[in-house]
Amino acid sequence: MTSNDDLIDAFWAAQARGEYFPRAYFDKLSIDQAYHVQLGVIARRCAAGERQIGWKVGLTAPAIQQQFGFHEPVFGCILETVASGHVFTPADLIRPGFENELCMRLGRDLVGQVTLDQARAAIELVYPSLEIIETRGPFTEQIALALADNAQQKTVVMGAPVSLPPDPQSVAARVLINDMVVAEGTGDAVLGNPLNSVVWLAGKLGTYGRSLKAGEIIMTGSFTRQFPITPGDSIRTEFAGVGSVATRMTL
Repeated sequence: MTSNDDLIDAFWAAQARGEYFPRAYFDKLSIDQAYHVQLGVIARRCAAGERQIGWKVGLTAPAIQQQFGFHEPVFGCILETVASGHVFTPADLIRPGFENELCMRLGRDLVGQVTLDQARAAIELVYPSLEIIETRGPFTEQIALALADNAQQKTVVMGAPVSLPPDPQSVAARVLINDMVVAEGTGDAVLGNPLNSVVWLAGKLGTYGRSLKAGEIIMTGSFTRQFPITPGDSIRTEFAGVGSVATRMTL
């Protein structure tokens, strides 16, 4: 059996040549191996000068689980953010899409199994946010390779922060593309409550010897299904009682 270190070497080399879903590993990587590869590759990126600033929890909403045929949450690493209003060019992104999420900043550490109340007490600020994802390979057919490739994460667009709402599960979101409403959702689509993503993540990271640190951000999961971004698109999500966030792509 190939060691995790050898897998990390192989995926690191593949990414260096622009192969994000190495064909040699199609249908051959377990979910556990995929997470070890993800964490190992991210560690190398950080050693090369990048900085991990938080985590994403994905595949939390029933609409997204149905969209991709995978029925448990997943995690990825966040290395960068941009401010609301950021403008992308088509050359910036690979087959991009976006999700509408509450991004939570931790004010204290969370280690291992935690309760919902402990997660709530740890949240310092909440941001209306868009996760910008890239489909760098056959995501639905090769979920493990997608996790090894950091779960589609590219960047996060963040609006102005506010205090955690009393009932994040009740926050309503309205999604607009080119000023047309394309979807609406509420926070209870995210594992019943976006705070449950924090609970799940703390426990899951514990199985890999990791924990959540004060100051890190957590993208908690999309209120609606994922949408593609095409050149010329203007995107905006309005979260009731939290605020709005927007971005666009040039032609």
